[in-house]
Amino acid sequence: MTPMLESADAAPARISRLSARLRPRGAPPMWLVVALTCAGQFLVVLDVSVVNVALPSMRTGLGLGEQGLQWVVNAYAIAFAGFMLLGGRAGDLYGRKRMFLVGLGLFTLASAAGGLAQDDWKLLVARAVQGLGAAVLAPSTLTILTASVPEGAARARAIGTWTAVGAGGGAAGGLVGGLLVETLSWRWVLLINVPVGAVVLCAAAYFLTEGRAGDGRRLDLPGALLVTAGLGTLAYGISQTEAAGWTAPATLLPLLAGLVLLGAFLAVEARTASPLMPLGLLRVRSVSSANVSMFLCGSAMFCMWFFMTLYVQNVLGYTPLEAGLALVPSSLAVILGSKLAPRLMRPVGPRNVAALGTLVAVAGFAWQSTMTADGSYATAILFPGILMMLGAGLAATPLASLATSGTAPEEAGLVSGLVNTSRTMGGSLGLAVLSTLAASESAGSASPQALTEGYALAFRVGTVVLAAGVVLMWVWLPRRAVPLP
Repeated sequence: MTPMLESADAAPARISRLSARLRPRGAPPMWLVVALTCAGQFLVVLDVSVVNVALPSMRTGLGLGEQGLQWVVNAYAIAFAGFMLLGGRAGDLYGRKRMFLVGLGLFTLASAAGGLAQDDWKLLVARAVQGLGAAVLAPSTLTILTASVPEGAARARAIGTWTAVGAGGGAAGGLVGGLLVETLSWRWVLLINVPVGAVVLCAAAYFLTEGRAGDGRRLDLPGALLVTAGLGTLAYGISQTEAAGWTAPATLLPLLAGLVLLGAFLAVEARTASPLMPLGLLRVRSVSSANVSMFLCGSAMFCMWFFMTLYVQNVLGYTPLEAGLALVPSSLAVILGSKLAPRLMRPVGPRNVAALGTLVAVAGFAWQSTMTADGSYATAILFPGILMMLGAGLAATPLASLATSGTAPEEAGLVSGLVNTSRTMGGSLGLAVLSTLAASESAGSASPQALTEGYALAFRVGTVVLAAGVVLMWVWLPRRAVPLP
């Protein structure tokens, strides 16, 4: 484990020094910066969902039990969410390009280790290290993007592209995973990251320029440890709800411990001279309102892919590859929404576009909640899926734009990490809650009718959550981006 961490940190540093000698002076083209940062974001988001369809094959190949299968997903998600703020602040203090290279190098090496793992524990460790690499990489992608593109229409379009690619990565997970499992093996859902990551790593080392707003301050290690431990413990408690329920000690103890650790983090941040997260940021309306809105949207929209995949396979009888193909129109819809959003933001305003997009998603969730055990593709998958994901794409871009616009240079990485943390933690919490509700509604029955009733309840609750999000956005989000102090 230690050699992996050392090599992940050393290799990008050597590449960065070599590229500094070989690269001609001058900033890289803006389109290239957008392409490289979007490629990093695509890999991060893809790996959240791509392993889902490979879980049965992993269980057969490595002898994993049900708890082990759960941790193939959760080890990545918990490390990803828990280290996100630390990764964002490290980029501010030590260099955004450097952290991009370190995160991507770590992610790529861990992907190789996971794909070649011969024991279950090796796979789980590799997935956790993947999540750590993703937590360092993800904030850097948005920070490099916003630092390289001038604020205004050009930045809105760039963020729209970044959002579309990230959403496309989550949407493509089922299709890519199903294709790789059926044509090659489960190992390739991890190994595919190696050549792609290596190409992006070399291109980023050569073309990207270093950007660091830090003023020599040291990283707030007590704050970093507390927030990472708090978010990680809280995420672990959330992951236990599906198996143990909300009232079991295995769930309540880590949830309470996570809240205590986060409370201690806030107390430390209020007293330290160089905090990991200046609490004054939370008093900025654009930051706090956009992140709460992102949390609510993520809690419902992240679950769409999970429950739709289960519905088409467990109820309608699709194969993994057929399930991925069935959701391709939804994948295209989220990309379309993300590209339309910047065009609408100029005349309408980011607040109105975010609320409009969420309202479109509400219509899709409400339609999906009417699903039946013998539903047709058009009315049970195609059209409601398009509405849900078109709305998701429309809402995500203005929310990210509001949360990051006007960011002070020394806080850019932190705010970018906070955006990703809000979305990821919202998705984790939403999935735990809705999965528990769906399982309770189906009452342990595996019949198509019982499963459909459980999934439909999850979409009804998602409809209510998103409707509340529309009201919150309309009341709390600023009409226009407000510069940070």
